[in-house]
Amino acid sequence: MPKSNNPRRQFLQGCSYAIASMAGARLTNLSFAQEDNPSDTLVVVFLRGGWDALNVVPPLQGDDRGFYEKARPNLRITDLLPLNDQFGLHPALAPLHDLYQSGKMGIVHAVGLDHDTRSHFDAQEFIELGTPGSKSTTSGWITRHLQETGVSSILPVVSTSGQPTSLLNFVPTVSVNSPSDFSQWGNDLVGSQQMALRQMYQGSSLLHQAGARTLDALNIISPLVEKEYQPSNGATYNDDELGRQLKTIAQMIKLDAGLRVAAVDFGGWDTHEYETEGNGGYIGNLLNQLSAGLANFYLDLDSGYTDRLSVVVISEFGRRLVQNESYGTDHGHGSVMLTLGGNVNGGQVFGAWPGLHNDQLYDHADLAVTTDYRQVLSELLSKRLGNSNIENVFPGFSGKYTPLGIYR
Repeated sequence: MPKSNNPRRQFLQGCSYAIASMAGARLTNLSFAQEDNPSDTLVVVFLRGGWDALNVVPPLQGDDRGFYEKARPNLRITDLLPLNDQFGLHPALAPLHDLYQSGKMGIVHAVGLDHDTRSHFDAQEFIELGTPGSKSTTSGWITRHLQETGVSSILPVVSTSGQPTSLLNFVPTVSVNSPSDFSQWGNDLVGSQQMALRQMYQGSSLLHQAGARTLDALNIISPLVEKEYQPSNGATYNDDELGRQLKTIAQMIKLDAGLRVAAVDFGGWDTHEYETEGNGGYIGNLLNQLSAGLANFYLDLDSGYTDRLSVVVISEFGRRLVQNESYGTDHGHGSVMLTLGGNVNGGQVFGAWPGLHNDQLYDHADLAVTTDYRQVLSELLSKRLGNSNIENVFPGFSGKYTPLGIYR
């Protein structure tokens, strides 16, 4: 398929440049709590750019398979890994298919916002604020959850990049790229230096508090961090950004310091052009990274930690059913969420399937949303994170919440 320098392609390139900073993976935040807190460790992987849910979990057979193949003559995915009689999984997700079959991963289809937007930035902000259609909220949904449950931090939020909107106004933050940073820095500070720094950071300002928290973090973590981390159970992380960030989270969980929240960004999912071109295709390469990273992360922690682990994979929206003229897909509506953990009722595809006939599509173009994303997160909050006050985390939503049966 030859590439052409047409105006539409140039416009789409401009759109892609606008979200180029989302590409790659970033470990954004970690939050620690006391060890007697019984809730799970929450790991949120946000796929920024809007992944193509209909190529991740396509219809397997029947009329919808026919509609799918007709709409995507160049992009349709074959050699699917069967999930049930209705859906298959992209072959690049084979390691996650193993987790699905073993009951450790569930899939929610036709999920997303109940608000009409095809803007990356608006959709991401609405999801992370937890208030679709309103940007006036002054805190993120994870912040409100942490405040509601009264997390008493051994180590406050740890950030390696900008703070995501989901943790908006969660003030306590310590910046770190790797657990080894704590060890290296802590070992370099002799007693007299630490005493001097303690005196320097006495006070009530945000700067003083941040300095004191950093010193507390050094005291807690530096004795626990090994110089060379060895993953368990033969897990082997890829040497890419997502693999490195998930490896860091696994190491921090194993410190047994009470890690409660980790947020990871994995960008590059804005597949306007040449989505399946080449060896495995652009989306195939992204799915390979995602699948390898999550599968090794789960394997690494499957030694006494996965029963208190809840991983959620989310994207701001899906893509349109019909491929575009650039052999890609444009911004859509309905999406797919993945849930992993030892207490997931896995091996199932959750949510009501709306169908792909033109009359069933949202705006006659997109997969319709039949499950509000807050439905999934509300069940996670109440079943696994010890927070039954849905209204405070997702204002105005509690009356609409009905468990899907995703979590035990």
